Amino acid sequence: MIEVRQVCSLGATLGEGPVWIDDALWFVDIKQHLVHRFRPATGSLDSWTAPAQVGWVQPLADGGMLAGLQTALHTFDPESGAFTPLVAVEPHAPGNRLNDSCVDPAGRLWFGSMDDGESAPSGRIYRADARGIAPVVDGIAITNGPAVAPDGRTLYHCDTLRGTIHACEIGDDGALLESRVFAQVDPAVDGYPDGPIVDAEGHVWVGFFSGWCVRRYAPHGRMVAEVRLPVANVTKIAIGGADGRTAYATTAAKGLSDEDRAKQPMAGDVFAFDAGVAGQPAYAVAAFGLTLL
Repeated sequence: MIEVRQVCSLGATLGEGPVWIDDALWFVDIKQHLVHRFRPATGSLDSWTAPAQVGWVQPLADGGMLAGLQTALHTFDPESGAFTPLVAVEPHAPGNRLNDSCVDPAGRLWFGSMDDGESAPSGRIYRADARGIAPVVDGIAITNGPAVAPDGRTLYHCDTLRGTIHACEIGDDGALLESRVFAQVDPAVDGYPDGPIVDAEGHVWVGFFSGWCVRRYAPHGRMVAEVRLPVANVTKIAIGGADGRTAYATTAAKGLSDEDRAKQPMAGDVFAFDAGVAGQPAYAVAAFGLTLL
């Protein structure tokens, strides 16, 4: 049994998007419009208020950070707390919001959108590189991920409502080629597959919303480990820490009844456990074009 411990108490409504950068865990509370930085070594928590729902932050290669707000990409300066808009991604879909992201070893940014009402199949996954911002997957109500393998050749993403985790081959030019079902679960039994990441060994970790757990899948799609948490809504993990092998799990209080909250007083907190494996580095976003392709 893997020991799971609470490391940061904040009761996030929708804690999401954890990424380990240098000595800190960065993550967001989407519904409260908050960006958080947690330093486990000192227990300190710094927070910034975004001007809209914020799905994620990632480091930029030329300094500062990039943030995915409700319908637009922004730069984010932790020193001043300023969010500066760069480009509106889905001006045609005001009911959507940006949800999750990753950066691959080549510095390409991959991110998803979703229906904020969590029902219409209006979500997309985008790739941002020197050519611009291009949709690569569409027709999903709640996208989660993407996550990219260490060799940069496979992209994983979750169709959360359908309980499907997809694996897509990435071509040399960043195009998504063959796509296959990597794993399929029954959300009524297992919970909903939420945010995925890929560790240094190429295994895929997925948080399960309403599932009380994080699961690890081998590259061929077989589940090889499950870590149970004391809260139902587990959204995503990042692997880092002083040893480079500590998993930090964000969670959510969203959707819980008063009775559920009484039984889960730590819902929305951050938890940690020994992943037994290193994560990938926090790759920085390379310069990308702002043209919507």
